[in-house]
Amino acid sequence: MGDLRVAVLLSGGGTTLANLLNVRDRGGLMADIDLVVSSRASARGLAIAEDAGIKTEVVEATKYTISAREGEVIRDWPAMSRDLDRILLGGKYDLICMAGFLCRYLFSPELKGRIINIHPSLIPMFCGQGMYGHRVHEAVVEAGVKVTGCTVHLADLEYDTGPIILQRCCPVYSDDDPDDVAARVFREECAAYPAAINLIAQGHVHLTTDRRTYVDGDRYIERFSNDVD
Repeated sequence: MGDLRVAVLLSGGGTTLANLLNVRDRGGLMADIDLVVSSRASARGLAIAEDAGIKTEVVEATKYTISAREGEVIRDWPAMSRDLDRILLGGKYDLICMAGFLCRYLFSPELKGRIINIHPSLIPMFCGQGMYGHRVHEAVVEAGVKVTGCTVHLADLEYDTGPIILQRCCPVYSDDDPDDVAARVFREECAAYPAAINLIAQGHVHLTTDRRTYVDGDRYIERFSNDVD
């Protein structure tokens, strides 16, 4: 297979986008990033895309606000999703990569299996509605776990429940604060997301009937010495 035509969805600083572009520029990404869509007009990720000569679109989440009272903001996610669908289906992209996209995307069935997300924990731990960004790393430190990491998965219509493509791990030390964990996890994300995209580009990722994924030859999964054949 050739390089994938990719659209990236983001809401903030664009660090994941910047990493993908760096890997691409080094010849390590089997994808062309043709579009970046942001849910915020002020997102720094838009400037990163524009500097790289990538087309950008803004689907401003605040325009879909139904109500905002007592500290709770309610958005019309179906309406926002329909506008995203028009952009993404119209572009005929091979793959859509969520890169810190902090909105609920109820995407068209036509896009099933073509949207992936990266989450900064080892799903199913520390994930779900409201668990994003620094909140995840704060929860990891509070729980006292000794291992965390990141997960690349196919997106579905729920929060962080789609079939897993690959995961990478890193340690959590007793004197870590959330910033320490965040930095260590991001280093793993920088390797995991390009690796997952390349596996998809090479046709190595498959979805089973029970909603699990498998990767040909267990690529990127280390075999340990005490494994039993």
